[in-house]
This record gives sequence, C-alpha cells and structure tokens, in this order.
Amino acid sequence: MDNYEKTIKVDNIYEGKILSLRVETVEMPDKKYSKREIVDHVKGVGIIAFDGEDSIYLVRQYRKAIDEFTLEIPAGLVEVNEKPIETAKRELQEEIGYKPLDIEYLFDMHASPGFTNDKLSFFLAKNLEESKLELDEDEFLEKKSYKIEDVYNMVINGEITDAKTIIAVMYAKRLIDEK
Repeated sequence: MDNYEKTIKVDNIYEGKILSLRVETVEMPDKKYSKREIVDHVKGVGIIAFDGEDSIYLVRQYRKAIDEFTLEIPAGLVEVNEKPIETAKRELQEEIGYKPLDIEYLFDMHASPGFTNDKLSFFLAKNLEESKLELDEDEFLEKKSYKIEDVYNMVINGEITDAKTIIAVMYAKRLIDEK
C-alpha cells in the first residue's frame, strides 16, 4: 500500500523570523481527507565541542518556551547563504569564545517530523583556539566545560532535557568509551 499523502490545499497561517506555520489539506491513501499543521523551521546546527580529551562545553541559558534555564550544547541557526559548517564555526566563537581547528560533520536529526521540518546538523569540534565573536543581541548565556561522565549522569538523572544535547552527550560518551 502506498502511504503517500497528496497535498490538495495549503493555508499559510503565520510567517516569522525563524519559523512559519501552514495547514495543509491532504488526500490520504484511502481517498479520505485530513489536515496537517506544519511548522517550517530554519535549519540549525549543534556542536559537540571537546575541551581536551574527556570534557565538552555546554551553555546555560533561559528558554522562554519552557520558562526555565537549560544546559545545552552550543547551537544556532543557519543564516541565508551560509553553509552549516560555517554556522557551526561562527556559533562556537559567539557562544563559547573558541574557533575549532578541527571540525567535522557527524549527522542530521529531525526534531519532530510529525509536525515540523526542523533539521539540525551535528558537528564535532576539537582543538579549540580562543577567538571570541559577539553574542547575538538577544542572547544571554554562560559557558562551562563539563566532564563527559558528569554530563552523561545529568542526562540519566533528568537534569538535562534538551533533545539535541541528550543526543550529543550520548554520542560523546560513546566516543570516550570507545577509546
């Protein structure tokens, strides 16, 4: 059975700086109709930034959507005509004050494909060299280096709830364990 849904109609509801919302009327394989609420989101990057052999940098920042402070890997949105690897380099300089001498693409993640096309590319950064860029005007954050084992325990204990950071910590832990 072909499970493809054919779009019949698109209603654009909201257009913002980093996301837009549309409602699509779709024809399903059984010829019935349904509506899909879809959030289009600007592509982003997340960086596993190693501080030495067994520590990574995290940033602490307030997130209004959940009304809490979070610990997260350095991350940011890809600007128009910018390659994701360049975004990763820029974000490291803005958020933790270092540029990577070694950086490599790891993989992509779709945050929640049931309602958004939000896609995050992960990078691994090593051999960091001090090189500070100014934070974005609406960013207020603190950086700190954490031992992988400690941050892994924060994930297991539910202290870290940000999905991209959980994925990054599990990946970093695997890298350390494989040594």
